[in-house]
Amino acid sequence: MIPTDPIKIEGLAKLNRSLRALSKDAPKQLRLVGNEAAEIVVHDARPEVPTLSGRAARTVKAASTRTAAQVKAGGAKASYYPWLDFGGRVGVNRSIRRTFIKGGRYIFPAYKDNREIIGEKLHSGLTDLIRDSGLEPS
Repeated sequence: MIPTDPIKIEGLAKLNRSLRALSKDAPKQLRLVGNEAAEIVVHDARPEVPTLSGRAARTVKAASTRTAAQVKAGGAKASYYPWLDFGGRVGVNRSIRRTFIKGGRYIFPAYKDNREIIGEKLHSGLTDLIRDSGLEPS
């Protein structure tokens, strides 16, 4: 079973409020730190996605807010992506079958393989952001 527990950062909302009080642009940097961490998963998962046209692989992207980072895939451009990653049955009378894998084939395994690196990237990115804002990390 692939652990898919998210990395939780205590005090992130408080940090966001503190940064907002210091500068209008500082909270935006939180989003960029999250994107950098999510890009680690994207970089590892994207080459593993099967390519006929490459459309599904191109939809694997990092997305983040000031309080959350995630990897998204599929959507309108590749609505079949969940089937590629997790499997199941599709098509006329559900005749096309792909073995179902609860933990997925691409994104969640990439997250599992890189979880420590992602945590380190978040730690160093947040520490640098705090110092650059004139605060002292504790």
